[in-house]
Amino acid sequence: MKTIKVGLVQQTNTSDIKHNMENLSKGVSYCAAQGAKLVVLQELHNSLYFCQTEDTALFDLAETIPGPSTGYYSELAAKHQIVLVTSLFEKRAPGLYHNTAVVFDTDGSIAGKYRKMHIPDDPAYYEKFYFTPGDLGFEPIKTSIGKIGLLVCWDQWYPEAARLMALKGAEMLIYPTAIGWESTDTPEEKSRQLNAWIISQRGHAVANGLPVISVNRVGHEPDPSGQTNGIQFWGNSFVVGPQGEFLAQAGNDVPQNIVVEIDLERSENVRRWWPFLRDRRIDAYEGITKRFLD
Repeated sequence: MKTIKVGLVQQTNTSDIKHNMENLSKGVSYCAAQGAKLVVLQELHNSLYFCQTEDTALFDLAETIPGPSTGYYSELAAKHQIVLVTSLFEKRAPGLYHNTAVVFDTDGSIAGKYRKMHIPDDPAYYEKFYFTPGDLGFEPIKTSIGKIGLLVCWDQWYPEAARLMALKGAEMLIYPTAIGWESTDTPEEKSRQLNAWIISQRGHAVANGLPVISVNRVGHEPDPSGQTNGIQFWGNSFVVGPQGEFLAQAGNDVPQNIVVEIDLERSENVRRWWPFLRDRRIDAYEGITKRFLD
């Protein structure tokens, strides 16, 4: 049986980047001490979620890859001999920036990176102002513990992205995330949003016969412009197996480090029982590449 222990670091962030990174290091160390060989961090984990406003000065938060942050997390991965999934604001060239997830292998080397493909533009999530859509495609990243299908936040609503990762041999799907509630939403609406988020990702697990790991930030972050009441990030980081079964789930109000064991061989059995890939009608899916079918 091929199993792996996975660590999830669900964190509350402040405006102090050094403090945030030190807390992340502590979370990673905790997970590694519990036997985790793969540790996943949340989206844009170094700073506050800066996309609540459009401010050109905030481009100064971006870094090159390789750069200072990749050096920091490289050393952390090598120290604990883990595969580490990070999420950074990448400065690719003057005026060209990406929301980029970087994976470090157990020796600290960069195993690969993924540039977020789907970029939202909604109130308090003005990501199109900052990020150019990714151009690396949906390519799994090969690591010493297997092939990782790495996607980021808004990507988690798109079954096409998950499917393409699965078709290219991903052994698991991983989603670093930053999502939460606006305070004026009713309790009923908040419940609907959270459940839709969870259901969508559990659906990717079921449809593709793969475990899914989703790590979200937690805590309230104010809107610097004062136009909204800020975002209450809802946490609820979780891991599900290839039938969508919960293996672990964090709460919605506090930082939390979770370590859970995943049976990677279970995917093979589930795909034998539910052979969705076998029964796909690939001859009839031409329309999926169209924006809309009239």
